[in-house]
Amino acid sequence: MMPIFDSLLEETLEAWSDVRHGLIEEVENIPHDRFDFRPTAETRSVRELIQHVLEVALMMTGELTRPDTDFHRAPWLELLDHYAGHVKHARRKTELIDLLRSSFEEAEQSFRSAGELAMLQLITRFDGEQGTKLAWLNHGIAQEMYHRGQLVLYARLMGIEPVLTRRIRESSGAQD
Repeated sequence: MMPIFDSLLEETLEAWSDVRHGLIEEVENIPHDRFDFRPTAETRSVRELIQHVLEVALMMTGELTRPDTDFHRAPWLELLDHYAGHVKHARRKTELIDLLRSSFEEAEQSFRSAGELAMLQLITRFDGEQGTKLAWLNHGIAQEMYHRGQLVLYARLMGIEPVLTRRIRESSGAQD
């Protein structure tokens, strides 16, 4: 049975929780000595991909929970550095997983403190168009899921079975 939510914000945070916990499981699945793996020279490594997810989520949380959200207050890279400059110093697997957990817990608190009414306010998005803060939060969740998919592909390229794939295989009774 599907849970019944008191608000659109609570439903959205529950969706983000599912995405974030799935991402953490996939990160935990990759051995720490494979965090420098990158499919090509032009792509992010496992570590850089996780750092990017953290940077965007921290910036998104910081901006969307402000009463005066303005994605144009500074260039993209400056906004990332303002909210998440410390992330580039997290290099070890345990540090990155801890940040994925703690930053999500802090984000949930920040969004709940801001409240659903604040999330229904219109903002100017990066593309200059208008949208609600809640719609942008959903965009951020989709971005995180996109990168989770990349991480799963990286695992496959390293010969590692993704967590969700293993879970489905084991629950269906299929043999290795």
